[in-house]
Amino acid sequence: MALLAISIDDRALQGRMLDRVAAQDGRPVDYPLLSDPDHAVIDRYGLRNQEDPRDRPLPHPTVLVLDQEGTVRWKFIEQNYKIRPTNDDILAALRAVWGEEGEMGTGESAPADGAG
Repeated sequence: MALLAISIDDRALQGRMLDRVAAQDGRPVDYPLLSDPDHAVIDRYGLRNQEDPRDRPLPHPTVLVLDQEGTVRWKFIEQNYKIRPTNDDILAALRAVWGEEGEMGTGESAPADGAG
């Protein structure tokens, strides 16, 4: 199991954001942040906000739990960038998909569509 984040920002902009987050939280981000400036991954999963008033390729705030084959097993997609799933929501989805010991579970207790 791995945690990663993705944004449309280039590496330089991501670096500044990571520095800001580390200063604010008092510790560095300890998972990979992937750069998707051409929004290929964002588009692959249908996450682009088509209603952005400035027509930027911004994704909707999203959390995906994928299985080993890359199949989406749980998702949380929200229109409002201020609304995010809680850590408990994400952990429950991970447990449903991966089980307590990190083994692939059935995923049946995870919500099929998340919120949003």
